[in-house]
Amino acid sequence: MERSTDGFADEPDEGLVARILRDEHDPRPFEALVRRHQGFVLANCRVISRSPADAEDLAQEVFVKAYFGLPRFEQRAQFRTWLRRIKVNHCLNFVRKTRGAVLVDVDEPSVETHADMMSPPVAEDRLHADETRDRIVQVLDTMSDTLRVPLMLCDADGLSYDEIAEQLGIGLSAVKMRIKRGREEFRRRWAERHSDAPFASSP
Repeated sequence: MERSTDGFADEPDEGLVARILRDEHDPRPFEALVRRHQGFVLANCRVISRSPADAEDLAQEVFVKAYFGLPRFEQRAQFRTWLRRIKVNHCLNFVRKTRGAVLVDVDEPSVETHADMMSPPVAEDRLHADETRDRIVQVLDTMSDTLRVPLMLCDADGLSYDEIAEQLGIGLSAVKMRIKRGREEFRRRWAERHSDAPFASSP
């Protein structure tokens, strides 16, 4: 008889990880982790890869990597943060393999002042809201990888500028500029498509 994962619904990620490491023959703790985080992983795999057909496979591969990597998981970080890094690396590798190293071939732009970089982000709660999610994804799909991917890593995945620079192999000033331009491009394309539903209030 198949055992239910319902008993783990209220257990924190750290407790589930500890259970997995103690008893690798019990699949329920990891299944509970997958159920808890699969929406977060699948949604961002879809947007980063820009491939609905591959998103589910990418998400499954992320969880497989996470499962086999758990013995190396240092619990100083949260499981969700660690899982996010696996997802980002995996999806970026997919983008590079399928469309070439387009993320690193643009000349680094000049640095602008810090104040100029502070435009309102595409907030994660907006990204996943039922009413706006599909529209947001449609707009993001029209943007180039060079602007879309850094924007997603910053505003949906919460990576710092330094972390994005490391992930993409580009300079910090290039990251700041691309995120700034990405936000501007997103707002422009959103306004063109959805003039009746402004994404952000005017300054």
